[in-house]
Amino acid sequence: MKSQIYDQAKYYEIAFSFVDQKKQADLFEEFIKKYSKTKVQTVLDIACGTALQLREMARRGYGAIGLDSNSKMLDFLKDESKKEGLELEVIKADINDFKLKEKVDFAYIMMGSIIYVGSNASFLSHLNSVAASLKSGGLYLIENIPMSWSDPKFLKTQSWAMKEKNIKIKTIYKLTPKDSLRQIVSQEFVLDVDDNGAKKKYTNQDYLKIIFPEELKLLIEKNDKFEFLGFFERYHAKKLKDISSDNIVLLRKK
Repeated sequence: MKSQIYDQAKYYEIAFSFVDQKKQADLFEEFIKKYSKTKVQTVLDIACGTALQLREMARRGYGAIGLDSNSKMLDFLKDESKKEGLELEVIKADINDFKLKEKVDFAYIMMGSIIYVGSNASFLSHLNSVAASLKSGGLYLIENIPMSWSDPKFLKTQSWAMKEKNIKIKTIYKLTPKDSLRQIVSQEFVLDVDDNGAKKKYTNQDYLKIIFPEELKLLIEKNDKFEFLGFFERYHAKKLKDISSDNIVLLRKK
């Protein structure tokens, strides 16, 4: 995927530095304790980016693998991991077509990155790749499936500002329906950067297909390599009582 924003790994990490990787790792471990049927020693972060969560899992002693299609993200991850004294492996690969040397015990994809699979056929290919890389009984956690255009949060423009030392970044994120029949949205993503007084602007616009909840379940059933364990709250290992833009989908490898 060609990108202005995803090529700016340092700025990207600052923009999303509000992420609490310790709480997210705690949540991973809670899901693992409740639902995994295999002992978890190795984890795979799919579409990992700068991988704050993966670095936290490595600190906790897990074998850690980060997979992404962007070389600049992976180079940044390697450099930061070295500075932090962490051991982890990075793999450059397409999220819809990858294979690991050895299977892992737990896999996850965060921050709605599942939207980049591209189509139903690609999602099936993605599930095949994850299944081939995950041990039987292991979990696959998907954060933030875009669940419903009826949720006001789904189409509301999001903006926030973060700062690190003398770098200030304002981020704007917006989804706009473009083709309701084909479930296509325009995803607009802007980073306004002030780096020690130097002003820079990076913009992405992608046209992406949404997979809705019942459609997702049918695709998982068609793939036939995972058990669907449910839709969960984003910050708690509790099943959703109602539709929400903040969610986790949990699957278990058969």
